[in-house]
Amino acid sequence: MFKLFSSRPKEDGAQPTKESIKLILGLGNPGEKYASTYHNIGQLYVEGIANGSFKKYRHFEFSKKSGVIFAKPTTFMNQSGIAAKEALKYFNLKPENLLVVHDDSDILLGEYKITFDRGSAGHNGVQSVIDILKTEKFFRLRIGMRQDGITTKAGEFVLRPISKSDLSTLRGVFLDINIR
Repeated sequence: MFKLFSSRPKEDGAQPTKESIKLILGLGNPGEKYASTYHNIGQLYVEGIANGSFKKYRHFEFSKKSGVIFAKPTTFMNQSGIAAKEALKYFNLKPENLLVVHDDSDILLGEYKITFDRGSAGHNGVQSVIDILKTEKFFRLRIGMRQDGITTKAGEFVLRPISKSDLSTLRGVFLDINIR
């Protein structure tokens, strides 16, 4: 059974469906050094939900579950568009079939927003996807990582390891937006 998202209201009315979302791309950086950092929330989501082995193809790895393709770039965050373009081409899909999952420092930890046809809001991985696909017409699942009351700039904490309590909060969010 396919349940992409909970009943939380969508920020801009975007309503992804089983028919529209065929590829879920979790952004992050490759390597153990970055595996458990806040900037890898997108990859952590994909790995947790896909719960399977990933096959490598050029600049991305992928796994299939419930008729959906889960992918994660093997490029660094700022080159995520390369993987997005290759995956769409490899699976013969359009940008409208893509859901990009990423961290968002403007959203509080434990919250998320779903958007469609929006700019990057300064997220370099998303900007890479927009630049290389030459469109903003794809879905985004923006998972919050901002601590309440913290005013630190995102660049100062996105590459820090995720604390145990924050990881627990994120796992709860992942379950809320799970594919079942």
